[in-house]
Amino acid sequence: MTLSFWRLAHLALAIFSFLFLFVASATGIFLAYDAVQEKYQPYKSEKFASLSLADAVFTLKQKYSEITEINIDHNGFVLLEGMNENGDNVKIYVDPATGKELGKPEEKSKLYNWVLSLHRSLFFKETGRFAVGIISAILVLITLSGIFLIIKRQKSFRHFFDKIKKDHFAQYFHVVSGRLFLIPILLISLTATFLFLERFEIIPRGKNHKTVFKENPQAQKIDLKNSDLFKNTQLSDVRKIEFPFIEDDAEEFYMVKLSDRDLVINQITGEKVSEEISSRQLNLKDVSLNLHTGRGNILLAIILGLSCLSIITFMISGFLITFKRSKNKIRNKFSAENAEIILLFGSENGSTLGFASKIHQQLLSEGKKSFLTEMNKLTSFPKAKYLVVFTSTYGLGDAPSNANQFENKLKNIDFTQNIKYSVVGFGSKSYDEFCAFAVKADQILAEKSFERILQMATVNDRSTSQFADWVKNWSAETLIPLATAPSVYNEAQLKLKKFKVVSKTATEGENQTIKIVLKADFRTKFSSGDLLAVYPDDTAKERFYSIGKVGGNIQLIVKVHENGFGSGFLNQMKEGESLNAKLIKNSSFHLPAKKNDVAMIANGTGIAPFLGMIDENAGKNNIHLYCGFRKETEMTKFYDSFAENNQRNGRLASYSVAFSREKDHHYVMDLVQRDQEKFVKIFTEGGTVMICGSLKMQHDIENTLRGICTINGLDYENFKTAGQILTDCY
Repeated sequence: MTLSFWRLAHLALAIFSFLFLFVASATGIFLAYDAVQEKYQPYKSEKFASLSLADAVFTLKQKYSEITEINIDHNGFVLLEGMNENGDNVKIYVDPATGKELGKPEEKSKLYNWVLSLHRSLFFKETGRFAVGIISAILVLITLSGIFLIIKRQKSFRHFFDKIKKDHFAQYFHVVSGRLFLIPILLISLTATFLFLERFEIIPRGKNHKTVFKENPQAQKIDLKNSDLFKNTQLSDVRKIEFPFIEDDAEEFYMVKLSDRDLVINQITGEKVSEEISSRQLNLKDVSLNLHTGRGNILLAIILGLSCLSIITFMISGFLITFKRSKNKIRNKFSAENAEIILLFGSENGSTLGFASKIHQQLLSEGKKSFLTEMNKLTSFPKAKYLVVFTSTYGLGDAPSNANQFENKLKNIDFTQNIKYSVVGFGSKSYDEFCAFAVKADQILAEKSFERILQMATVNDRSTSQFADWVKNWSAETLIPLATAPSVYNEAQLKLKKFKVVSKTATEGENQTIKIVLKADFRTKFSSGDLLAVYPDDTAKERFYSIGKVGGNIQLIVKVHENGFGSGFLNQMKEGESLNAKLIKNSSFHLPAKKNDVAMIANGTGIAPFLGMIDENAGKNNIHLYCGFRKETEMTKFYDSFAENNQRNGRLASYSVAFSREKDHHYVMDLVQRDQEKFVKIFTEGGTVMICGSLKMQHDIENTLRGICTINGLDYENFKTAGQILTDCY
């Protein structure tokens, strides 16, 4: 049977029996507590375990003038009914070693009886008992399927207690606590099911075996203290003794109930009159009841109480796992036949799908023909240009259940077009098999003659910064804009907040760029370089804008595109209106805290965060701003004025601008090439280069910087690895 079948069965049974199991577990906790505190009552003799039946009967007969019966419960408490030396009727707990009164029995509280009735029958008497029995049987199946899933996850029973891969807390707690409590829960469910089957005689009860002994005419009267039968019977094996109504009457007998048989004993001779041995089923019923309730055993009662609590937490964590898996619902706008970007995921617990979904939604928002599906649903994808595989590794290096057919399908499908691919592996470095299946997927794709455009990326413990690094590289390679701030890929979703439009410039002529200033709540913390996710018309589609913090407000620089979804929405906003958006922290693109040279390179609206950083440059970093625009406009004149003012107040060291469509046209790369000595100094003295703008510009700038480094005997990649080159491009 497949893993998905067992998981579905496990979930379906849990959903079906949820309310019943919750009630049974909650009441079970109460009853387990009662069983524990019962054991602490001061009614047990210290010598109870060493006493024989002869010792106890002799001592108690000396102390009490008349005894009707003695009952010994599962706690070892001896309850005597009879008459004391004053002739008073008594029903008391006694010490069988001394005859001392230890206390009087108290009736169970109304609350206890209410809980017990709810636990056993849900207040529906026999009908309720039958329903509870069925639910107990279902719990057996849930437990067995849970054990199977853990074994499957750990790859064998031998690895049952090995380290668990932690995908998220609910999953980790569910599996780890499952290993601890599934066996006790199986004990609870099996004993409850047996008691149900026995009560309704679905299992034959069996017959007791009774033997009647012939009277021995030569038997002599004997003091029961010296009776071998009484001396050889431990008091701990006795459940009940009924005393003869009339002493020294040969027709009156001792009725002794032991754990596994009933005896009738001649009070004169001490010999057995009859013996009735309990059936195997009756003995098993008694054992099942003790194991199910934990009565008489504190440790077992505590374990059972914790197990009942764990059933409730299992249900909660299990539903959280299910919710996590289902919340990343796949919404495809394009069919597999028409899609140009294929995103395949292999995910056991849904976290990998979460990362893939965020990429998918961004691609759709950009108007790209993206298609997201499981790796097992691989097909020919006739119009595919790019393929990205996001996959975790299950167990000891195997494929997740929704990716275990991928290799065979890949071998059997002929792809007619050239497809560029990238693989992102998710896992934990605390395991030897870190991203093992991702490595395998990368290899078989290469063997199938797909074109690898990036080396396989790995993401350790769902690191959003590591994932964002892959996003940057893939986006730069394909020139497809994606958000590169790690916070965008956090599992926890930020809440929408209202931002009020303080001011907005208008478009005019060739100037199609606007400046919008938004006021945030005073409690909102943000920095220049963070992102604002805007949701036009309150739709699910989001647009990301890099922000500048100017005068404590959020400043956006937006190029208005014809029929632009996000820019059109923002251009329609009026002063005083509010919009719903999310502020997303982008700490990987903040102004460096250390005092050093910083070169900021931007084209178009990429200047937005740099305006805020310059405005916030209280640390007096030596900032050099390089900008590239198409034409000189009112907006570029505003930039000139801003730069001039900040050069005067010392917040900006230098400002260079290039226009690509003016008479003396040149590009921002030309400015960088012109000042190559400055960039060599920035790199070698630990400075930082920040790039914001279009992906194409980033590509050209990086090639320019790479060339400058090569000429000067420097390794550009080393500077990039050291974090001296920061990018936020689209």
